[in-house]
Amino acid sequence: MKYAQMVEDALRGVVRRALNAANTEGLHGNHHFYVTFLTRFPGVELPDHLLERYEHDMTIVLQHQYWDLKVEETFFEVSLSFNKLPTRIHVPYAAVTSFADPSVQFGLQFEPQMDQIDGESVVPAGNAFAPMKVPEESGDAEVPESEEGDDEAPEEKAGEVVSLDAFRKKS
Repeated sequence: MKYAQMVEDALRGVVRRALNAANTEGLHGNHHFYVTFLTRFPGVELPDHLLERYEHDMTIVLQHQYWDLKVEETFFEVSLSFNKLPTRIHVPYAAVTSFADPSVQFGLQFEPQMDQIDGESVVPAGNAFAPMKVPEESGDAEVPESEEGDDEAPEEKAGEVVSLDAFRKKS
């Protein structure tokens, strides 16, 4: 049995459900999502200029300026603005390496679901139980490459990731 993979799949389901809730109910209060994914993962669709700039991974922010969010069983699609140009992206959940909602200090990290991408070895970024930094509240930043031309990633502060070990029966 591949329990670790089963857990990863279940936690990716949390990402899908959160995106689906945002799609059907909207993002209430201060909720917003940081989604990091591997740009060269099979099935990811990005324009060439973004692939050139983000050769390995990319973080998007779903907060105020995103459109046409489509949430499916194995992928999501969304339109975002990059340097004032509307851009549609397609991301399989298997490409997602982290998900965070900084408004409630919630975050998940995932192992890439394959050993190689485009012939290059992929070094795992962590696992679903590893502590991760949850990005700090960042005002109106929509994506790392915001309309204001800010190329800096948002500052980060420590967040909480719940380890299932805390709930396991000790023998």
